[in-house]
Amino acid sequence: MTMDNSWHVIRTAAAENKHELVLSGPAISELIEKRGFDKSLFNLQHLNYLNITQTCLQEVPEEIGQLVNLTNLVLHSNEISKIPDTIGKLEKLKVLDCSRNKLTSLPDEIGKLPQLTTMNLSANLLKILPTQIGNTKLSVLNLSNNQFETFPDICYPELIHLSEIYVNGNQIKEIPAAINQLSSLKILNVVDNLISAVPGEIADCNKLKELQLKGNKLMDKRLSKLVDQCHTKQILEYIKSHCSRSTSSVNSNSKIKKGKRSQKLSESENSANTIDILTHKLKVLKVTNDTPLIKITKHVKNVRPYIAACIVRNIKFTEDSFKKFIQLQTKLHDGICEKRNAATIATHDVKLITPGDLTYTAKLPTELEIKPLMRNKIYTGASLFQQLQTEADNLRKEKKRNVYSGIHKYLYLLEGKPMFPCLLDASEQVISFPPITNSDVTKMSVNTDTMLIEITSATSYHVCRNILDQFLKELVIQGFGCPSDQENTSAYHSLVVEQVKVVDMEGNMKLLYPSRADLNLEENLITVLRE
Repeated sequence: MTMDNSWHVIRTAAAENKHELVLSGPAISELIEKRGFDKSLFNLQHLNYLNITQTCLQEVPEEIGQLVNLTNLVLHSNEISKIPDTIGKLEKLKVLDCSRNKLTSLPDEIGKLPQLTTMNLSANLLKILPTQIGNTKLSVLNLSNNQFETFPDICYPELIHLSEIYVNGNQIKEIPAAINQLSSLKILNVVDNLISAVPGEIADCNKLKELQLKGNKLMDKRLSKLVDQCHTKQILEYIKSHCSRSTSSVNSNSKIKKGKRSQKLSESENSANTIDILTHKLKVLKVTNDTPLIKITKHVKNVRPYIAACIVRNIKFTEDSFKKFIQLQTKLHDGICEKRNAATIATHDVKLITPGDLTYTAKLPTELEIKPLMRNKIYTGASLFQQLQTEADNLRKEKKRNVYSGIHKYLYLLEGKPMFPCLLDASEQVISFPPITNSDVTKMSVNTDTMLIEITSATSYHVCRNILDQFLKELVIQGFGCPSDQENTSAYHSLVVEQVKVVDMEGNMKLLYPSRADLNLEENLITVLRE
């Protein structure tokens, strides 16, 4: 494409094959006003640094997605009111600065930038930030001087690098208890907001060195005085000893004396004291040293990289309820799992899994070996795929129409894949081959009393968590948990769920489910009790 009519600075950058381009100031504003933005810029696909600042630019062109090699995009001090969803194509982007503009909303894709480490959106008109659970390398987030009323959706254990958060100058009313999920948090600036109480969970942030709380409406006058006079260390010590830990059921009228044993009640004990008995109960057990880990290898990264899991204990099936349990999985696969496009659910009888840690990986189709559900021999991934394809073709010929049924209709999800995802037990036996089938070796039965649920997805951890939330909600409501003796005649049920941790091969945590950020169910019929 000829660049004869392009801006001089863009022609020069193209001619000299520059990797950095700065467009700033009144001269650029004048060009934009007279001729519109020069979109030939987006043919410079070798650019890794683009700076457009102090101009009258009002909208980032959709063509920004063509600059796939950008690592730094600096757009501060303009008039920008819109960022296109094509920004999600900038998979190498590490720094995004859109501060001092006129943004009122953001595309969801801004939360799907796998290499992003720094995001500055300060001094805009934002009220909400799309979930950042997918930006797993995010380290610095600046949302200061916007119009946020709620804390941004960032409190996830997956954000293991998030160390600096600036939300000062907003209208935020509370800091979520789930802030303790951010294991690397060093700086939290919530100055000049509307915060009245500080959750005790902040004291769990072991790396926190700078907590800025000035300019809020703190009800605790002693804490307010400390905030004005003391350093973060003294403030955190006070918070640890005197600030309540957030629960859904602590009686706000009760007065807990400092230093008394009642102050040390665990969340589940406090909950048990005030819980309405007319609810289903979902109890979450903390992960223990005996709980199997799921280790993720690098091989599955480009195939189906996301997995979440938990263990359900004290299950009680009847022949009838077991049929309903199978039907429930089918309903979820067709619904929230989007016919397995978004995710796949797999369930296993824990007693039939070789004890020890599990490994989520990918194998060559000819090397993966599994005894599929309801089949009597071991297949390789390739031979099973071929067998299912043959069965599907025969069925189409028999019915004389283009029809697929059962697991055959999911074959297209693996077609052309060089590697197949799989979950291995401690003996390296394949117990799950998503999104196609589980192993017959670990299959559920009416006699199962302890179950491993694993959700895999090619989309995100967020999808996995949402589906697990929905699955557990359905399990407790439909009464698959084993009730205690006094509840045998009750219309309300109980379910016991144990956390499972997902880590990489170096032991770095990728996900813990269910964490305190999970199972925030809106239904009043379910109360979640946590250890």
